This record gives sequence, C-alpha cells and structure tokens, in this order.
Amino acid sequence: MKKALLFGMDGFVGDHMARELTANGYEVYASSSHGNKLNTYDGWYGCDLTDADQVKNVIAEVSPSHIVNLAGQSNVGISWKIPRRTVEANVCGPLNILEAIHQCELDCEIMMIGSSEEYGVSDKSLCETDKLDASNPYGISKEMLEKFCYLYRERYKMRIHFVRSFNHTGIGQNDNFVIPSWCKQVAAISKSGMPGEISVGNLDIVRDFSNVKDVVRAYRMILESDDCSVVYNVGSGEGVPLRKILDYIVSLCEYPVEVKVNKKLIRPIENPRICCNSDLLKEKLGWKPEYDIYKTVKEIYEFYYEDMSE
Repeated sequence: MKKALLFGMDGFVGDHMARELTANGYEVYASSSHGNKLNTYDGWYGCDLTDADQVKNVIAEVSPSHIVNLAGQSNVGISWKIPRRTVEANVCGPLNILEAIHQCELDCEIMMIGSSEEYGVSDKSLCETDKLDASNPYGISKEMLEKFCYLYRERYKMRIHFVRSFNHTGIGQNDNFVIPSWCKQVAAISKSGMPGEISVGNLDIVRDFSNVKDVVRAYRMILESDDCSVVYNVGSGEGVPLRKILDYIVSLCEYPVEVKVNKKLIRPIENPRICCNSDLLKEKLGWKPEYDIYKTVKEIYEFYYEDMSE
C-alpha cells in the first residue's frame, strides 16, 4: 500500500493534493501546525516544521513511502515584509524534513516545491534550462531550497523530486492572492446591489495561471516518475495579462466597478512577464492542463458570491 505523508495541510494546496492521492490508491497522513478538526484522512499530526524533533517523530511514526512538503510562506509580496520568516519556513523547515528522513534511514519518494520566481527576468516562456536568478525574498528562498535538495540527492542518494511551480489558483486560496482578492471584492459589489470600487496592484504584468487541480495531478505524476533528478516546470504554458483577468472578473458584476490602483500593493521589484514552458512535463510524463483559467476564475467568483449569501 502506498502511504503518503503530507506536510503543510493547513495551506491552500493540501486538501487538493490529498484528494488526488486518495483517488489514486494512497493512504494519506496529514500534518500541519494545527491539530486535525475533521479527521478525514488516515492520520493527522500536529507538527511545527521548525522543530526538528517534532518532524523526526512524525516521520518515524508514519514511516511513509512518499513525502510531499506543501508547507511554507508562498506570497511574494509578504516575503518582502518578513524575509527572515520566509527563509525559516521555506528553507529551514524543509531541511528538517530531509534531515529526519536521512537520520531515520527511510527509503521513500520525496517531493519539494519550488517556484517560477526562482528564474530571472525574461520576455519568453521559461524552460527548465533557463538561468535561476531570483529577485525577491520568496524566490531566493526557493532557489536555496532547490540547491539543498540537489545536495541531499547527491550526497545521500535520497530520491528527492523538485518542481518549479508557476501561479495556480482555485477555491480555497487565501484572498491575499490576486485572483481571490479581486473575485471577493467584485462579488461583494454584486451582493451589495450598487456600484462600488476595488483596490488593485500592478496590472501591467503577465502571469501563467493554472487550476490547482491540474497542478496536484502534475505533482502526483512527477512523484511517481522514475528519474528524480529531473526538475520540472509546472504551469499551463499560457501567459495572461492581469488586466485581462480583471476585466473578466468585473464583467461578471452587473453593477459599475471602479478600479483604483493602490501603491501599497505594488511590489518593490516585479517581473513583468512570467510564463511557463511545460514541454518537458508534457513530453516525458504526458501531463496536460484540463481546466480553463477563466472557468476557474468564475468558480472562485461564484464561491465568494454564494458564501456572502449565507
């Protein structure tokens, strides 16, 4: 029986990953910094990833065949405000996992999550061979993690799969991220029955957005792949201007929406275009996206609208 231990289950991707693995024959053991309230998995453990002993105890008790780390500080804007905590969450916590696996002499498949923010500025779609040159604290932390994964893979022969994920969204993502933020604000105007205004950041950038369900399916396929030394980009392969996404969200509201740019929401350094070349993932593992970004956006908008009705 395949037994997966997921760290970071109190985050956005955790439940989606758990459902993907369960649907494909895994026992799922969940871990987060908070205790389990729903008891919907095969086991749930409270664990602070910055506490090496707690991490080692959980891994030793579960003895999983697969480990996926979804924990971390994943917001680029917030990383400028808390760079040290970002490094602690995105580097030190995962290092505790790798050390625990090594000390327990556990033979398992491991997945660590990187980011498109590891790459330097480019006006073309980014492929895995492009230069890594992060320009914000979040991206730097992920670049550090990737180097540690390479080190542990080479030094201890650990089977560590690493991915560079591009933007993904869906129902359940925190509204401090751009698409949920806009959907929530516009849904509130719709619910109010009168004109209103929303606050936005930089609209003159292009991003590659995927539905989180497509992303976790890619994670599972990579986790199950034979060659753990291959680093994969995970993204739709289509760059969309944020202004175009905002226009679509506003079109879902029957009342006038005034858009106001809030300078506080504009990051000190912003890559103008981040788009994924996912050819390697498609060619080697046969993955392709199944969900349209605009349908995904509409689902998020409708979720907020209905939630405001309760």
